[in-house]
Amino acid sequence: MADTTPAAPVDAMPVDNTASTSTAVDAQQEKAKKQVEFYFADSNLPYDKFMWTLYSKDPEHWVPISTIASFKRMRDFSSRGAEWLLQALRTSTFLEVNEVGDKVRRTTEPKEPKDAFDRSVYAKGFGEDEDDTLQARLEEFFSKYGATNSVRMRRDEHKKFKASVFAEFAEFETVEKFLKADPKPTWEGKELLIMSKEDYCEMKIKEKGLTGKAAVHRKEVISKGRGFDAFREMKSGNSESAPKQHREAILEYIGNRITIRRDSDGNGTVEASDVPFVKGATLRFDGCKGDCTWSDIKDPLKEKFDGRPPYIKYSRGDDFGLVGFHKALTEEEVNTVKEAVKTVNSNPVTWSVPSEDVEKDFQIERAQVAARSAFIQLDKASGGGGRTGGRGGRGGRGGGRGGRGGRGRGGNRGGHRDRDSRPAASGDATSDATGETGDKRKRGVEPDGGLYAGTRGVNAPPSLERSESASKKAKTD
Repeated sequence: MADTTPAAPVDAMPVDNTASTSTAVDAQQEKAKKQVEFYFADSNLPYDKFMWTLYSKDPEHWVPISTIASFKRMRDFSSRGAEWLLQALRTSTFLEVNEVGDKVRRTTEPKEPKDAFDRSVYAKGFGEDEDDTLQARLEEFFSKYGATNSVRMRRDEHKKFKASVFAEFAEFETVEKFLKADPKPTWEGKELLIMSKEDYCEMKIKEKGLTGKAAVHRKEVISKGRGFDAFREMKSGNSESAPKQHREAILEYIGNRITIRRDSDGNGTVEASDVPFVKGATLRFDGCKGDCTWSDIKDPLKEKFDGRPPYIKYSRGDDFGLVGFHKALTEEEVNTVKEAVKTVNSNPVTWSVPSEDVEKDFQIERAQVAARSAFIQLDKASGGGGRTGGRGGRGGRGGGRGGRGGRGRGGNRGGHRDRDSRPAASGDATSDATGETGDKRKRGVEPDGGLYAGTRGVNAPPSLERSESASKKAKTD
């Protein structure tokens, strides 16, 4: 489904209208099959950027079953094993499994859905999003009126549920049945506000006083959404609607190279055992009195260390923090730090060397922050933007954006951006993407040069370090 509506982002889920089978196991297999069928359905696949990427990057459109099984709503079936899921998928007429039994694909080409807007309704009054069961309960609620293609929970810019949904029914007749139901649809004993999606659209246009082209545009946005749309991409001449995604990359980290891989949620990660310990590349400051002003530390140290700002980890309210450097510091350089930064937030601070265990954990954390940012940068460089959260499809696939090193949530400030950790080379054997990160988006990691991409195992690809365009992106605070 499209990532957003004009009012808010949406989570798109289908409704399981499957008749019960003879045993509980059979019923669960049918449910799992329907779940996977939804991921590939015309109402979801062309509007789910991650799924479309998986579907498009293989010339034959095969998608690994293991990847599908890792999605959030599929994890309920993980304990039953791969063979159990494979048996379920082999009963589908909409999907087919390859001979090896490790991949699945559609049996037909995707088609742009027709009249989806006219088959959709708006309903409000569903209360709070208290737990993970609400989506399933909403699906069951609408299934009482007829088969649906999707039920979308509408959320505001802070991801808070707005107590309203858009439901797309499979048949026109079901829309009338729902809107004219007697008694009227209720949720937990309270009558819902319901109307067709078209009536909702007209209501919003009148509320905002829109006319002419503005009204037409508003209706189009509500109808089609602002999110990813493979059909729209192809109509606009962008045949690369599914950007290449790097599967592996090399992270240059404190003078070492570490392999980054994508996890099941599409984020970059490194093995802790692969992160080499560089003793003496970390210092601790104490005495900031519960707050830390980044510029007090970053600016003077950046000047002292060849333009490389350090990585700063600090949580609001603490009286201390950790500062990571791009190399092990000499005794002279430690003294340089002490002289350069005598106060933080106008409070005098003292500097010390943390214990070895603390420094090891800190360096692993730095590497993970850099890894999460690496694929975001590489995907952005190759024109895709990567999978940085998004809607999560039927039940979501992890939700949230890839971790950033900047300020944390809930009043905490997480690790500051790290110039000595940079994605160095794409490891995707089919990728020849090159380029730099976007100009305007803040990065969770600040490479001290541009990105360069190539094939693992081949001589070092051309570097874009210190390029003129990269030098123009220095300010990212």
